[in-house]
Amino acid sequence: MIRSYFGWERTPFTREIETRHLHRSQRFEECVARMKYMVMTRSIGCVTGEIGCGKSTAIRCLKDGLDANKYRFIYLSDANLQPRDFYRELLHNFGLPPKYLRSEAKRQFQHLVWDLYENQQKVVVVVIDEAHLLSGDMLQEVRFLTNFQIDSVSPLALLLIGQPELQATLQLRIFRPITQRMNIRFHLEGLSLQETRNYIEHQLEVAGSTHPVFTTEAMDAIYAHTRGISREINNICTAALLEAVLRKDKLIDAVHVSRVLTEFKEQ
Repeated sequence: MIRSYFGWERTPFTREIETRHLHRSQRFEECVARMKYMVMTRSIGCVTGEIGCGKSTAIRCLKDGLDANKYRFIYLSDANLQPRDFYRELLHNFGLPPKYLRSEAKRQFQHLVWDLYENQQKVVVVVIDEAHLLSGDMLQEVRFLTNFQIDSVSPLALLLIGQPELQATLQLRIFRPITQRMNIRFHLEGLSLQETRNYIEHQLEVAGSTHPVFTTEAMDAIYAHTRGISREINNICTAALLEAVLRKDKLIDAVHVSRVLTEFKEQ
């Protein structure tokens, strides 16, 4: 509906956008760069950010940029993940039937990682999303997982991705051995006002728009409501575009945005 009404090649503000078309704010570029550094140095690190700020997009960007001949990427996202299930999931990703006992499954995975690293020159990259929901036992297991050859060398990279409370959890004394192993900790913030304007304009340009669609006042109103959180920007912009289609308007101003925000508040 939106694409055909405005005569665009694709619909903007959707999650299906290819990584090559992503809007790359300075903070987003820094986030991806830090994640790449964790991978290159085969270290453990932590990335936090508010819901919808672009963490998952950064993970996707990282994955698409890795050479499949050099890295084996594994993505896990399970709030109820426990140590035994953790190793089972990792081994299933390699198509291997895991041993029954957790200790055996752990050794099985470690041997696999070492074989890839030493004999195939390939690094395993494990990304655990929603890590703020992990239990204390699971976080402790992360510490033991990274202890290869008496902590002298690591054949894998491990990235913990979660909401801001993950940082607070890791500050607890009991988890200090984990934070001491972390080479990188990064917090992804929302976009600034100017970055929000650039983000909206970039999305429209990628969609195929050749002229302004949102007024500056409309974009500023969107920023004031979303605080620069990209997922919320997408939601408001999509609703405003639908509003414009229904009213047969081609330009979205602050009045359109105000109507949309009123509807959001009533839901």
